[in-house]
Amino acid sequence: MTQATLPPAVDVRRAADRFATRIDWLDSKHSFSFSRHYDPANTHHGLLLVNNDDTVKAGAGFETHPHQDMEIVTWVLQGSLVHQDSTGHSGVIYPGLAQRMSAGAGILHSEKNDAWRLQGGAGHDEPVHFVQMWVVPDENGITPGYEQLEIGDELLRGGLVPVASGMAEHDGAAAIRIRNKYAALHAARLQPGQSVQLPEAPFLHLFVPRGGVTLEGAGALAAGDAVRFTATGGQRVTASEPAEILVWEMHAGLG
Repeated sequence: MTQATLPPAVDVRRAADRFATRIDWLDSKHSFSFSRHYDPANTHHGLLLVNNDDTVKAGAGFETHPHQDMEIVTWVLQGSLVHQDSTGHSGVIYPGLAQRMSAGAGILHSEKNDAWRLQGGAGHDEPVHFVQMWVVPDENGITPGYEQLEIGDELLRGGLVPVASGMAEHDGAAAIRIRNKYAALHAARLQPGQSVQLPEAPFLHLFVPRGGVTLEGAGALAAGDAVRFTATGGQRVTASEPAEILVWEMHAGLG
């Protein structure tokens, strides 16, 4: 991980320019190279390697599959996602609940939209819409782990809320812990006219999973748009309609 001096940059990435994987049960849009989609010039930003914007139909999902040496944070916007893993953890992730899985030395897990079963077989078919984000850990080979935390009340206040962090300054805050002391994920739910100020860091990644906002100095951002900041920050983000934003603050990058 490096903190080399870099020139300031604000790189806007539009939703339509993302890689996409579409099959009968999944609509997945990738901000970075992922799976069969590879671009050597678009593999990560700072410590963030994956920012997948996924919609999964009811009764479907990702069957059991492996991960290793990655901090995986899942953020649900609509519906509910059922998690099960090889360490014995299971849970239902829903809007306002943050979830982190440390893959560490190796873990198997599945993620499914189990809405039909959760509704008692009543035929409920709501899709689940979620964003899954991967950052590298401080060290490889750690013991796999799982954590989830309800932070819905904090989101109602309208400011940037720490969702997942390994940074010392967020100790005691309403955030799940990740195994990287240089990274933190923030979220905000904004009503029209509400605004937040971005942190300052060597690397920031702003993603708008729903709604619309205006970024100071860059203009309008719609659902699915993202901005990669290098050696800058402090800009204001203002909602033009009900919106939700996810902001990664990163004080190091990949070497």
